[in-house]
Amino acid sequence: MNERRRQDPGSARYLPVALLMGPTASGKSSLVLALAEHLPLEIISVDSAQIYRGMDIGTAKPSPAVRKRIPHHLIDILDPRIPYSVAQFRRDALRHIDAVRARQRIPLLVGGSMLYFRALQKGLRELPPADVGVRTRLQAEAEHSGWPALHARLAVLDPARAAQLHPNDAQRIQRALEIIELTGRRSDEQHPISENAGGLSGPVIKLGLMPADRGILHEQIRRRFLEMMEQGFLGEVANLRKRNDLHSDLPSMRAVGYRQLWQHLDGACDLDTAIARGIAATRQLAKRQLTWLRAEDGLRAFDPYRPDLPDRIRESIDGFDGHRVIESAPR
Repeated sequence: MNERRRQDPGSARYLPVALLMGPTASGKSSLVLALAEHLPLEIISVDSAQIYRGMDIGTAKPSPAVRKRIPHHLIDILDPRIPYSVAQFRRDALRHIDAVRARQRIPLLVGGSMLYFRALQKGLRELPPADVGVRTRLQAEAEHSGWPALHARLAVLDPARAAQLHPNDAQRIQRALEIIELTGRRSDEQHPISENAGGLSGPVIKLGLMPADRGILHEQIRRRFLEMMEQGFLGEVANLRKRNDLHSDLPSMRAVGYRQLWQHLDGACDLDTAIARGIAATRQLAKRQLTWLRAEDGLRAFDPYRPDLPDRIRESIDGFDGHRVIESAPR
């Protein structure tokens, strides 16, 4: 990092915001450790499950020792019973970005929740509020026909949005169909961006982990899931399931792995089947994440399995010229 920019108290606006995006199990956590050895970083988590307390093993949450060594933000901020919206994430992330920059450090946003990344960069669209009547009817239809049937309907009405969603992603399928019914428009049509939505200010560098060999990623996903089982993932889900205020329809409990083990504990399948389904669901998630990444403009892509990856990423951040490349919008 240029020493003048690092030390000048008035240069915080020139410190880049670094976005490190990648699919699950692509080695983001270990990469962060390597980068922190050489760069003045603070991590802002972009993970829709790591925000929840008590969901540690199944989210591959950084250990307390790692978080003590490297400042992490937006981890363990909510109880699993409380939903967390994209708008809330955006407000929280922008606040932390400003605070980290004020400390003359680089905000490194790390994760795989691609919708969060998009909202952070491009703002939020003004969409209609939830309609209880529409949601109740869609829920009843799903109970009769199943969410895959409603996903198939969405694929006809809004193919682009359907391609981003798993056929059992009840919450997002319901919301997408609700918006179409209330507005008559697809997700990519004329929903104006809020006047105050804004975007990231100052220099932004976008880094993407894109495996050259998808088979390696699939094996990493399988291996990591089995390691999480050995670490007590099933017991973690069992403890959450014992709580009277948690249920399987909550956004937190629909996270990959948690959903499948909960179903096993409900008696819907044996443990081996739940593990196989959890691995398959994680691979499907990674596929969707890579689809989002391929659509990112200005992304610097790296193969996560190259041995020189930390050096290449560090050089990209350290040599970044904030005066030359700026992606910004007023806030």
